[in-house]
Amino acid sequence: MKRFFIIAGFLLLLALVCVGIVGFNFMRDAGIKQFFATMKPPAATVSTVTVKPSEWTPGIEAIGTVNAVRGVDLTLETSGIVKDILFHANQKVAADAVLVQLDDAVEKADLVAQKAQAASDQAALARAIELQRRGVGTDATLDAARAAADASAAQVIKLQAVLEQKQLSAPFGGTVGIPKIDIGQYLAPGNAVVTIQDLDTMRVDFTVPEQQLPLLKIGQAIKLGGNLADMSFTGSIRGIDPKIDPASRLVSIRGEVANPEGKLTPGQFVQIRVELPQENNVISVPQTAVTTSLYGDFVFVVEPAKSAGGAAAAPAKPDEQKAGADKASGDAAKPQADASKPADNAAKPADTKPADKAAAEGAKPADAAQQPALVISQVFVKLGRRNNGMVEITEGLKDGDQVVTAGQNRLFNGMSVAVDNTIDPSKSANKQVQQ
Repeated sequence: MKRFFIIAGFLLLLALVCVGIVGFNFMRDAGIKQFFATMKPPAATVSTVTVKPSEWTPGIEAIGTVNAVRGVDLTLETSGIVKDILFHANQKVAADAVLVQLDDAVEKADLVAQKAQAASDQAALARAIELQRRGVGTDATLDAARAAADASAAQVIKLQAVLEQKQLSAPFGGTVGIPKIDIGQYLAPGNAVVTIQDLDTMRVDFTVPEQQLPLLKIGQAIKLGGNLADMSFTGSIRGIDPKIDPASRLVSIRGEVANPEGKLTPGQFVQIRVELPQENNVISVPQTAVTTSLYGDFVFVVEPAKSAGGAAAAPAKPDEQKAGADKASGDAAKPQADASKPADNAAKPADTKPADKAAAEGAKPADAAQQPALVISQVFVKLGRRNNGMVEITEGLKDGDQVVTAGQNRLFNGMSVAVDNTIDPSKSANKQVQQ
């Protein structure tokens, strides 16, 4: 019998343990579910910008190639051996300056001989004219002498031109490049010798779509540079092709830009922006604020969180505590019925502490109400033109909206956020560190 009670007690204890384990697991799972159901994710830190109408300078952006207004690759018209090179690389030369001299000894000798023959023929012409004047010469003799003199003079001019072809001269003032020949080298007609470029004024050739042709005109201002962030050169449009390329539907444009410091180089790739008239009251945001998805372009707008139904009752606590304080003051003012009690019992500090504490506690909800929680709302927008890191918003935003510009990678609609505008995404990281 004793053993039966021991076994029964053991089984009861085991059952209680099992029930406790099952109950604990059940309560733990229920608590976890409730925790995750009521848990709010921490507020994400974002940077924002306030939308407001501003001035907008529209433009047409394109890419082009820079060339010198005057620039050619020089060649020789005749063959010969290079006798002398009279320039060095990157030298600035004046117009008609001699750059290369070929061996011209044979041509010089021929020119001397021909000049002597021309002098002899001219003397024969003078004698024929004198004989004709005296009446002893015939007209045929005079005509033959005159023809011989003219032919000799023409031959002299020809040999002088051949002699000049043995020299290579600069057609205009500019900067010469690296010589492509050596002294003693034999050159054939058409061989490239050197390039010469006038770098003071450059021209830039680019194309724009035919839809933008009505916006362009001669003399319109342009800016150009290595990238859109650094357009330090200004110029103007000098030519617009009157024909649209039927294959590409593009229009060729040519502009001119001053290059006094020689920073632009012929053949250089540049980005170009044609400035259009300024517009006012245009809504725009940084391009970093816009997110593109399959459903369209959208931004996140920061808004105050909507208060719950019970939140409005929180500010009533100061009035309740104030009533308690008034009651305590009234009790202290009653006449003392018992003379044995100290007269200053009502003035004890302990009687005034609850009122002060209640007033302090009642002030906290008021401060919290001044700084409401912030949430984000996903707003789809329609984009317009782009300019200098900004994008025009034609629909979806209004004046005063607070738009997220950085930190929106993991955001979702209705999420709590905290605004931190100490970092401006429109500036580079290096500039912000220096500040």
